[in-house]
Amino acid sequence: MMVYPEEPIWSIPHIPALYDDGDYGVNVVEALQEFWQMKAARGADLKNGALVIYESIPSTSQPYVCYVTLPGGSCFGSFQNCPTKAEARRSSAKIALMNSVFNEHPSRRISDDFIEKAVTEARASFKGDQNQEDDGPDTGIGAFRFMLETNKGRTMLEFQELMTVFQLLHWNGSLKAMRERQCSRQEVVAHYSNRSLDDEMRQQMALDWIEREHENPGLLSRELAIAERELETARLAGRELRFPKEKKDILQMAHNQLTGGSTINS
Repeated sequence: MMVYPEEPIWSIPHIPALYDDGDYGVNVVEALQEFWQMKAARGADLKNGALVIYESIPSTSQPYVCYVTLPGGSCFGSFQNCPTKAEARRSSAKIALMNSVFNEHPSRRISDDFIEKAVTEARASFKGDQNQEDDGPDTGIGAFRFMLETNKGRTMLEFQELMTVFQLLHWNGSLKAMRERQCSRQEVVAHYSNRSLDDEMRQQMALDWIEREHENPGLLSRELAIAERELETARLAGRELRFPKEKKDILQMAHNQLTGGSTINS
């Protein structure tokens, strides 16, 4: 199972001072962009550049919601009740800036000790499934360890997109299919490590869900409603959102293709 635990290694600590609305006169949107430009100037490995990307959710009334995706793939969302679109952008920038700064701490860099703790917690999440708890070459835990070991020295935010790709591959059933085709974990990791999470990958996963909907009518509606609730809960809690947001977006893409764009109300 290609997932990582949210507590405590991967969690986002709540720091009240940085949640203060005053922001001490700092323009958090500008500060966030400048932070990542500074990292790029200092030689950070940002394959897609230092651009910070905002996505405002279409709405005709408050509260407004905005997501921000950082170089490296991490995503955060406005966590406050925002009366304007501008405030929603500031709210998302605020939590993203906090995590960008915290990401510089040595504890967020992938090291041997970090790997052992992360693998131990991931193993515990299987709750007694011995077939998955082992970290042999054909298990999810084994692939998780292998990915971490091949990315030693990187920080968690820099590693996020790759991690999200493998979370989605597991969630979508693609990893199981590759294992059944006897693809080795090294082959799978090597292939996807150099591939960005793009529209082509999302479209392929959406087609898989459309096929499942044909086999089990109503499945897509149920899964999308669950995904929307999970994303909303995580956003309001100030958590990192890339995986739940991508999951919801893929399901929404599949639903739109089946229905011509009408929405599902969760």
